[in-house]
Amino acid sequence: MTTDLSTSPPRAAAESVVSSRPSALYQQVREYISQKIGTKEWKPGDRVPSEQELVNLFGISRMTVNRALRELAEQGVVMRIAGVGTFVAEEKPQSTLVQIANLADEIRQRGHDYRCELLSIKRIAAPSEVAVMLGLRTGQPVVQSRCVHFENEVPVQFEDRFVNPRVAPHFAAQKFDTETPAEYLLRNVPFDEVEHVVDAMLPTAKQAQLLRMDPSQPCLVLTRRTWTAGQAVTFVRCVHPSTRYRLGSRFRVENAKRPRDGG
Repeated sequence: MTTDLSTSPPRAAAESVVSSRPSALYQQVREYISQKIGTKEWKPGDRVPSEQELVNLFGISRMTVNRALRELAEQGVVMRIAGVGTFVAEEKPQSTLVQIANLADEIRQRGHDYRCELLSIKRIAAPSEVAVMLGLRTGQPVVQSRCVHFENEVPVQFEDRFVNPRVAPHFAAQKFDTETPAEYLLRNVPFDEVEHVVDAMLPTAKQAQLLRMDPSQPCLVLTRRTWTAGQAVTFVRCVHPSTRYRLGSRFRVENAKRPRDGG
């Protein structure tokens, strides 16, 4: 349930922001909205004042207000829905990069509903890039699975996976109606080495359609490879809309040398 904040806050509050900040007008509007969200006065799902209401509140041009809202939307702070309004965005969940995290578990731990939709699973001849990534010859058989992961029925990840059938011979026969491809591999093929690479890029037209996102908005693409006893197990690309997800980690460094100057 959303709260409508279209009844504008007192103009004095906006004027105090304008008068106390020497920055550009659009930055002042952006800061005002960010402050309201940061202090939890405006909560996720709340409708923020419209462009016209902000124009009246700050006494500035609509173009200036539009720029502030556009930049906040690009940063994932607010969500703009054409013909409906602008809303405070849900906080972006963060997935770890230090270990292989189970996305389904992460979503459920947040108290949200999780669903995986398997799009396809098939044996193919390995293209040259896939063959290199899995240590195979071009044209050797691999299994490709594609699926979309949902959080509260909102798509948060498109997964394009290639599996070495030598180390996971039964992968292609799975229906994945009770577990995801990642869960199956974690349960059946223990890995002893993992590689993570994160890139920022625009989605393909098909990826944007599956993720229900604007194709002009960037994605975070996590590329992962795993090995067991020196053999590659899987090569997977996980595409996340950058406005809905983030990747990061915090970990303790063992036996770290401390600088003498404390710097």
